[in-house]
Amino acid sequence: MGDVPVSVVILTKNEARRIEDTLRCLKGFSDIWVVDSASTDNTAALAAQNGASVMNFHWNGQYPKKKQWALDNLPLKHDWVLMLDADERLTSELCAEIASLFDGNAAPDADGYFITGLYRIGDKILNYGQKNRKLMLMNRQKLVFPVVDDLAFEGGWEVEGHYQPVAKAGAVRIGVLHAPLIHDAFDDRAALKKRHAAYAQWEARMNIEDTWPQDIVPQRERLKRIFRALPCRHMVMFVYSYIIKCGFLDGRLGFAFAQQRALYYKDIAACTRAIQHKGDIPCNQKQV
Repeated sequence: MGDVPVSVVILTKNEARRIEDTLRCLKGFSDIWVVDSASTDNTAALAAQNGASVMNFHWNGQYPKKKQWALDNLPLKHDWVLMLDADERLTSELCAEIASLFDGNAAPDADGYFITGLYRIGDKILNYGQKNRKLMLMNRQKLVFPVVDDLAFEGGWEVEGHYQPVAKAGAVRIGVLHAPLIHDAFDDRAALKKRHAAYAQWEARMNIEDTWPQDIVPQRERLKRIFRALPCRHMVMFVYSYIIKCGFLDGRLGFAFAQQRALYYKDIAACTRAIQHKGDIPCNQKQV
């Protein structure tokens, strides 16, 4: 596999235990950037030792947030960018599929591609259940991360939230890659719990204020709006992940994962009720 004409951007903060594995998986990529938020461990040093360029990021509390800031400020070699978190690992199949988009200097047939993440818990990859799909591979001349009116929301942070890039102008073409990446979101349960507490606060306010940017894919936008309007979303998510998406085939971990997803949406509902009825977040949901 030759040099893939895609710049890789990895967002980090105190990811020393993960960053080397993430970088080792990037076969065929040479323009690799780690955008680090003042890590107090040796994330930056390890990234540099493993061939990545490192750029420090200090959020000023305004837009652009971290992803768009990276697109605007890094001296990237390519228009095509793969945006990763440090807990996301490319498979060899995904590396090959991305490279194939540029075979013979051909142009990809889309302006951005969704990539599916398979969650890994311990040594087991969950092949079923609800999956995370993000628009991670994008032409930065065509797509941009939107500015969202969320800076005053509890639980907000320096990275763009749970929404996708949008078109800079006019119509864009969006594709889906078949090969997955591996998402090690569960290797630090305490950090995951803390993140989800913040996410729930932020998402509750996003729902109440209806400040979500419109999804770039109309069908996804329709499904999201339907789901946000449903009562008992935690129960719907459990049924969707464990039964409809066959999470039971992953055994007890499939059940535990579906239960975790349900609890997350139950937390969002609790935050929503607290905001609407009391104007505050329950103490057990406060970000710590």
